[in-house]
Amino acid sequence: MSGTATFPPRPQPGPPRPYAFPPFERRTLSNGMTLIVAPTHKLPVVSVIAVIDAGAVCDPVGREGLAALTAAMLPEGTASMDGETLALRFERLGASVLTSADWDVATAGLTVTRSHLEPALALFADMLTAPSFPARELERLKAERMAELMQLRTEPRGLADEMTSRFVYAPESRYARPEGGTPTSVAAIEARDVGELYAARYRAGGTTLVVAGDVTVDDAAKLVGEAFRSWGGTAPARMRVTDAAITGSRSVHVIAKADAPQSELRVAHVGIPRVHPDYFRVVVMNAVLGGLFSSRINLNLRERNAFTYGAHSEFEWRRGAGPFVVSTAVASEATAPALREIMLEVDRIRAEPISDEELSLATSYLSGVFPIRYETTTAIATAIANMVLYGLDEGYFDSYRTNIQSVTVGDVLEAARRHLDPGRMHVIVVGDAVATRESLEELGAGPLTVYDTDGVAIG
Repeated sequence: MSGTATFPPRPQPGPPRPYAFPPFERRTLSNGMTLIVAPTHKLPVVSVIAVIDAGAVCDPVGREGLAALTAAMLPEGTASMDGETLALRFERLGASVLTSADWDVATAGLTVTRSHLEPALALFADMLTAPSFPARELERLKAERMAELMQLRTEPRGLADEMTSRFVYAPESRYARPEGGTPTSVAAIEARDVGELYAARYRAGGTTLVVAGDVTVDDAAKLVGEAFRSWGGTAPARMRVTDAAITGSRSVHVIAKADAPQSELRVAHVGIPRVHPDYFRVVVMNAVLGGLFSSRINLNLRERNAFTYGAHSEFEWRRGAGPFVVSTAVASEATAPALREIMLEVDRIRAEPISDEELSLATSYLSGVFPIRYETTTAIATAIANMVLYGLDEGYFDSYRTNIQSVTVGDVLEAARRHLDPGRMHVIVVGDAVATRESLEELGAGPLTVYDTDGVAIG
């Protein structure tokens, strides 16, 4: 082949194709449970997600981690069978089951072929409505969780994430303490606590069941109504969380790990709730700042300065105001220079409009990848579950791309000025305090305190 061979010009992208989220229907069952069904008949698969108002914000003080443990205990046995038998029966049906709790809600998920939906749904309902919470399994799960938390103390990335919440939120906020608890709070949890949380929060009237897949609305309503016919209870009151920021201006917190060859760096402050009028503006603004690979922070720290393999920023979405966090890992000697560049990029996006090219890249990416996120029954069910969690309008998915594309350069600048505040951003560094302290103090990012890995001030 000749070395001077030419190639045809690269094809240009066409206009975005129209997209419609799979239609779904909402019904209220006789026991008060809400059912949402999205028939999707591409494959003979059905996904089910139960959304229960029993997240970590429900944890009592001193029992942080209770919501997560309660959700984890659901598959460990029911009134009619132990956990091993329950797992074996799900396995024989080819069903996958997962339970968890985040800040706001607990969820239980089931995915199974359509031919096995009825028996799998009966097992799923038994797991949700009649858990036995065996003491032996609770102690096992507590031991596993405490081991994970102890391991966290040796892993800089997880430790940095945990300490960020502590130094961003007011001490009285549930958000200031780890979502999954601490070794002390998890050790204090007893079987009585699990039973009380379950009785208070796991009720038919406070549960939404999302069904997506190869099933009609009528068939799903019949199967769910039969499976959950004996479950009752009215919806519990919504838990309100304090999301106030810690008092004081910007400060630097160094968690000392003398053996760390690099620093885990976080720059953070309290952000906004998921349901906020500026949501779409903030999403686009953050995409330009640090949300995409081509974002300003990543190109600065990775490409221009070679400080890191990657850096990103995000607003963590919750019902309350989750944190805004910039995250990266850099060599110890690059800690202060990297922090300086992060703050420069935050200042820059607040000071002047982004370019039309940056706006187009961000909005094109966000709107372009949106439809491919919902190609499986699990993804569709999860999307609807999030709609329920945040109380989003039922037309949210169909209008998403229009809302993203309607964000302007001026909107991005306004969002940055409203929702990024360099004066109250806290800096968290997990790394070698001796190697980083002097340069961080010279940078003048705020008063600096050194802590041990338990968060106790040591200098």
